[in-house]
Amino acid sequence: MNTAYLLTGGNMGNRLNNLQQAAELIQQNCGKIVARSSIYETEAWGKTDQPAFLNQALQITTSLSPDVLMQTLLDIESTMGRIRTVKMGPRIIDLDILLINDLIQHSPILTIPHPALPLRRFALLPLAEIAPELIHPTEKKSILELLQTCPDTLNVQKK
Repeated sequence: MNTAYLLTGGNMGNRLNNLQQAAELIQQNCGKIVARSSIYETEAWGKTDQPAFLNQALQITTSLSPDVLMQTLLDIESTMGRIRTVKMGPRIIDLDILLINDLIQHSPILTIPHPALPLRRFALLPLAEIAPELIHPTEKKSILELLQTCPDTLNVQKK
């Protein structure tokens, strides 16, 4: 059994309902949700001329391999109506794998740990709420330590 940490987010439609629907589909198709962070509202990162995002971190236990988990998350995004047109553009739902166990992996579909995790406050803050002492496998620092040294200054507010 694997322990995976996911980040869910979106900035289109009913953002809160979309996060709730995504969590239900993750529970049905990927594995048991054992922890979930509060929901955070975040200014758009990267492409800033779009509405604010809601984000939530989830901890799940899953029997799926990392690549199958990623493909299942992509299928959930598609089921929920995500259409990929503009990189970092507005989206109904975005499902990312941040970490799985202490795995380091590079495959055509997935890089674990998520390469931008140490640079994104909107991912670190909710993750630190549910797993502050978790050690990042390549940075060799806890999630809380990464949050404290994160260079990202975007405003992230608990909703």
